[in-house]
Amino acid sequence: MGKPEHSGARLAAVRFDFAAKQLAALNAGEVRAAMASGAFIWLDIDYVDAAEARRLLADVGLPGEGLIDGLFNTEANTFLSRQEESLHLVIADCQIGAEGSLTPEPVHVVMTRHYLLTLHDGPRIFLNAMRREYASDFVRFAQSPSFLIYELWDHLVEHYAGVQERLEAGVRDLQRQLFADDDERVFNRVAAIGANLLHFRAVLAPARGVLTELATRRSIFLSEATQAALAHMVGVIDHVMQDVMLDRDILTQSLNLHMSMVTHRTNRTMGRLTVLSALFLPLSFLAGVYGMNFEIFPELHWRYGYLFFWLLVAGIVGTLIWLMRHHKLL
Repeated sequence: MGKPEHSGARLAAVRFDFAAKQLAALNAGEVRAAMASGAFIWLDIDYVDAAEARRLLADVGLPGEGLIDGLFNTEANTFLSRQEESLHLVIADCQIGAEGSLTPEPVHVVMTRHYLLTLHDGPRIFLNAMRREYASDFVRFAQSPSFLIYELWDHLVEHYAGVQERLEAGVRDLQRQLFADDDERVFNRVAAIGANLLHFRAVLAPARGVLTELATRRSIFLSEATQAALAHMVGVIDHVMQDVMLDRDILTQSLNLHMSMVTHRTNRTMGRLTVLSALFLPLSFLAGVYGMNFEIFPELHWRYGYLFFWLLVAGIVGTLIWLMRHHKLL
């Protein structure tokens, strides 16, 4: 791997000899000569300063000015552009931050007869995995430069599957919390993970379109064996997309079930309050009657007037309770 040539951009370059099955790390000063000799090179540029990355691209002699502008001005997370002498595609790494939000992070990929360029503004999970494993795959399987496109997509699709598993685990965790806790913060998490699932699907759908086009349209940059392998990955992305939508359905159904349970508990509470109100309504009426300040009040002079009041109260309450139990209201 090459050493950094600019403080704001880091270059890693590898020369491939497919006939001899040999790899060689290059620095920026060796790239021009290697391409002039007809060798195929993978150049990976990780930058924090776009201006430094432009200068580094110019130092190694690639690519054309028009394509350079496209590398830094593209807003789409995923797309494919076919030119006569190159393929330019953007693929998105997805990372879940500490706060739980999902963020697509694009990687620009340019494929020509002489080099593969990967350009990104920060580390990418699937590229790190590719760097760890591509050498052994190169020795065992590689027949042409298109093997690197296969490696890119293989690790990207594997990364997508891992992201889906993390989101699914989050859905399961939220399910448990929904039925164990009525904390309002749970609802905020439900909204956040639901948004993540939709955002992730918005990344997967165009990625599937680009992968399908690479797998089905003939290209001088992709061998038939590579296209067959890419076609298989389309099915894997389809499966991941189905799982994402299933996770969203499960989350929605769990939330609906939780709200139904909350509504049921509320209705039961209101029913109990209604029963209590029905019991105390006639008692309140009696208290109101006997609380009136009239001078002539016959019951006040009864010897057993107080006992009569409580017997009347007990009779009314007992009758109401019997009626409510008879009609299964209590």
